[in-house]
Amino acid sequence: MAMRGILQGLGTKPGPGGRASRAGDDILSPIAMDDSHRRLQLLDEFEAGGIAWFWATDDQNRLIYLSPSAAELFGLSHQDLIGRALASLFILEQDVNDEAAERPLPFLLSARTKFANLTVRLASEGDPRWWTISGKPYQDPEGAFLGYRGGAKDITADYERNRDTSRAAQFDALTGLANRNRMSKRLTALLTAYRSAKRSCALMMLDLDRFKQVNDTLGHPAGDELLKQVAQRLERIVGTKGEIGRLGGDEFQIILPDIDDRGELGELAHRIIQMISQPYSLDGSRAIIGTSVGMAIAPYDGIEPADLIKSADLALYAAKGGGRGQYRFYSNDLKDSAQKRREVEEDLRDALTRGELQMHYQPVVRATDNTVVGFEALMRWEHPERGAISPAVFIPIAEESNLINSLGEWALRQACADAAQWPGELRVAVNVSAHQFNSENLPTVVTNALASTGLKARQLELEITESVFMGDKAAVDTMFARLKKIGVKLSLDDFGTGYSSLGYLRRAPFDKIKIDQGFVRGCTESDNSNSAIIAAIVSLAEALEMETTAEGVEAMDELALVRLRRATNVQGFIYSRAVPQAQVLEKLGDGDFVYQPSGPPKQRSQRRTVFRRIGVIHEDARYEAVMRNLSKTGAMIEGLLDVPVGTDLVLDLSEGQLAVGTVRRSQDATQGIEFETPLISDGADGLCTRHRISPYALAAAGMPLKALPSGQYALIQNASGGGSRPRFMQVDVQMGASRAA
Repeated sequence: MAMRGILQGLGTKPGPGGRASRAGDDILSPIAMDDSHRRLQLLDEFEAGGIAWFWATDDQNRLIYLSPSAAELFGLSHQDLIGRALASLFILEQDVNDEAAERPLPFLLSARTKFANLTVRLASEGDPRWWTISGKPYQDPEGAFLGYRGGAKDITADYERNRDTSRAAQFDALTGLANRNRMSKRLTALLTAYRSAKRSCALMMLDLDRFKQVNDTLGHPAGDELLKQVAQRLERIVGTKGEIGRLGGDEFQIILPDIDDRGELGELAHRIIQMISQPYSLDGSRAIIGTSVGMAIAPYDGIEPADLIKSADLALYAAKGGGRGQYRFYSNDLKDSAQKRREVEEDLRDALTRGELQMHYQPVVRATDNTVVGFEALMRWEHPERGAISPAVFIPIAEESNLINSLGEWALRQACADAAQWPGELRVAVNVSAHQFNSENLPTVVTNALASTGLKARQLELEITESVFMGDKAAVDTMFARLKKIGVKLSLDDFGTGYSSLGYLRRAPFDKIKIDQGFVRGCTESDNSNSAIIAAIVSLAEALEMETTAEGVEAMDELALVRLRRATNVQGFIYSRAVPQAQVLEKLGDGDFVYQPSGPPKQRSQRRTVFRRIGVIHEDARYEAVMRNLSKTGAMIEGLLDVPVGTDLVLDLSEGQLAVGTVRRSQDATQGIEFETPLISDGADGLCTRHRISPYALAAAGMPLKALPSGQYALIQNASGGGSRPRFMQVDVQMGASRAA
């Protein structure tokens, strides 16, 4: 009887004469469908073996059954699990369940639809475990929902193995950041989901300035370590706001969901630039790099992933072209910037031979008595067709195209030749780029320039930025020693603007520190710390027996403050702009070495002179006007007659930018507008609104959903036409004739 029971438990039964069936016997004993005892025994063994488990819920999705061996993995008793909400026991793994990326488990259960093979993590303490669960809603004959019936399976080993394989395919092995493949998939998934949800998504593109120099001077292992540290800094800054990826080399990308405030993005980009620019310690060596950032926002600047990436790339290209260490938002006018940049580079190659480059000179004045002590030499380019091209445009191009050494050598010779004609022993300061500083030939160039012009070495001042310290320490120290042996003066330019270190001042034999104009601007404001920073820099320089020059002083209150803080010298528009050599000789030829300050009493929000047509919206009427100047807080427009003070207007600045303002001054056809919300910097030399008209709103008004094109926009409520009768007379500013709007 015992053997019979055992054999029966194994799914066999005795054969004729009580003999059990063995392999090869003709007699088979299948489990009949109505044999509930043997079927239940089979399910018990199936559950106990861990091949798979079963679960069930009631109509409120509370657990009413779970296989006992499965319950043990929760670390709870079976009784403690019964009655709990099924959704509280599991965490849906978003990355694996693509179809449920935006739908949590409670949503799937509440939908009362069938689901299969969802990967979940057990919401329990201890080592993590992963299951797949499947479920099907169960109903009574009348169709009433009774709960779910489902199965589960432990896939922990397979999940961890696949996760490691997947991680290698999705993450950068060096930095641990997402790789190009993962970032591409992530951006595509987000933009697809956000389009239907009418949500926004910002994209940052950045690469590292001067990274190649680290690899060349310190070696590739140091470059790899630098990339790791950059990744760590980016993670600290961005945090949970977005996902960071390394696309390869020194290129990085940041996806920032649900952010379209360009003020917030600009602040984040500024922090990234500042943090990345701080010094790095690499196996005993010190390195300094920088970064440039380009930004685009969906759906404003692109609906599809490829379009958004292209827009961010163009913005990055513009940021690098603006002098590096900058950020830039995408705008429609950047589409032609790449072509213009190539044209500028081609023309720059011939500018020297054609005599288009000139040196202009801005006086450096002693703070105590307004007496000039020297001039800074600044390069100017007057293009025969394009007119004046800013150094902020052509100097970065010269650096990238290896033209900077030839331009720098010419500038040194020309500045020394011009300074040799000045009376007395006035000094001339010449900027030296990091590329020039790292050239073995620089001391020879300096010596030849002095010898050929007869200028005394002590009259030449070389202005050097902190970026030169990123190279090999021994080579940097050797170059400083060679330059000081010649007898020239050395000045540390733009001190405190990104990665200053007292170690520089200890190592390098500087004669002067230049206080960047960024610290001068706003220094008289009560809630601004720049005044204290200026005082600290001056005190440091005095302790090291160095001079100081405060740059960019424009207003009388700024001049008074830098004098109060004991700056040695002052430079800025308050004394003079940079002028040609002829004007310098005319001033000094009369023996007049005193420059009288002239400027506004107080520094106000900088106004940019502009001349472009804009739209002006009042109530339901739209007009055209010309904007004469623009600042963060307001604008001056011309084109509407006799608009009363206090009138609320909306200025359409194009590309979906609407600035709400109030008329504060009005005379004839000219109005001064004060903005309700200040504009923000676009990262370059322009201003933009924090927010723009949403393409989703335009689509709701009957327009196709697409990125914002250039041009002007009506208010949303007027998208279909109509509106009230215009209240003001519009003036054609160019023709000088008035006409009814």
